[in-house]
Amino acid sequence: MKVIIEADGGSRGNPGPAGYGSVVWTADRSTVLAESKQAIGIATNNVAEYRGLIAGLAEAAELGATEVAVLMDSKLVVEQMSGRWQIKHPDLRELNAEARARASHFDRISYRWIPRAENSHADRLANEAMDAAAQQPAPAGQVSPPSVVPETTGPPGWTGARGTATRLLLLRHGQTELSAQRRYSGRGNPALTDVGRGQADAAARYLAERGGIAAVISSPLQRSYDTATAAGKALGLDVAVDDNLIETDFGAWEGLTFGEAADRDPDLHRRWLRDTSAEPPGGESFDSVNERVCRARDRIVAEYDGSTVLLVSHVTPIKMLLREALDAGPAILYRLHLDLASLSIAEFYPDGASSVRLVNQTAYLS
Repeated sequence: MKVIIEADGGSRGNPGPAGYGSVVWTADRSTVLAESKQAIGIATNNVAEYRGLIAGLAEAAELGATEVAVLMDSKLVVEQMSGRWQIKHPDLRELNAEARARASHFDRISYRWIPRAENSHADRLANEAMDAAAQQPAPAGQVSPPSVVPETTGPPGWTGARGTATRLLLLRHGQTELSAQRRYSGRGNPALTDVGRGQADAAARYLAERGGIAAVISSPLQRSYDTATAAGKALGLDVAVDDNLIETDFGAWEGLTFGEAADRDPDLHRRWLRDTSAEPPGGESFDSVNERVCRARDRIVAEYDGSTVLLVSHVTPIKMLLREALDAGPAILYRLHLDLASLSIAEFYPDGASSVRLVNQTAYLS
């Protein structure tokens, strides 16, 4: 007997209250033969997705299936079960081994990625399980993340934030010729170098293994879009574009080094380095950048409330988002350093609170 398994899992907080769902269909996908869902306490998205797969395989075995087609919206699980991606995390190695052991009992099995919209039945079950997990007390010695504590369950965490945060993963694009030469690179559209493409691929692999990302949104400039496309491909997600995530317009300083811009307009350049309302000749002030970046943030947080979203942009817009999350003054813009293809994380809560969890991670590039 041939069956189709659809499985999904998720975590609200990653790690946070987690659950999975699985459904077994007839080969023509007309009839549900079995379904299951379960809250699994505090876990990561990837662990929950593997648990959903294992549950589906167990259900299919009980039904006497001999051929199985597994459909999941987790690129990581599909690629690891197909043997194309390495498994670095020890927890995932154990789950992968368990899934492979169960899969070995079938005469034939295949794995295919599908968009989340086509995995709606298992997604619904997984969300019901996550709802149940959120209501369960954490095991002794384990503390639920503040971002997933319901507002009615007691006092807030030490930050005072309530509700579920929208987590923004802020990825700077990879290297271009202008960035390699340390030249102002704003609205120009240089392509990624070979090094830059390698950086984009490394970041994409890391993000795919991390998982739990609901959407990928990019600046319209090619260097960001190409970096985002690498991540989207690894995650199995399309890339959306938000024009408000574009880099600062440096006007007449475009393509110049710091020294060349200072020589060209010494007084203005000095003022620009301490005054966020100053504009490069024919360019854009940092205050203007902040206004449009905040518009992008507000729209994204509203649209993806409580989810994790990857934003691929440039050094200035990312600094603006970190500044807003820290509620810091403008001086921080001149003190933050963000490497090419680095990852930072900012969270924004429904009650207006915010936090920064990570700045300038680059370990995955080495």
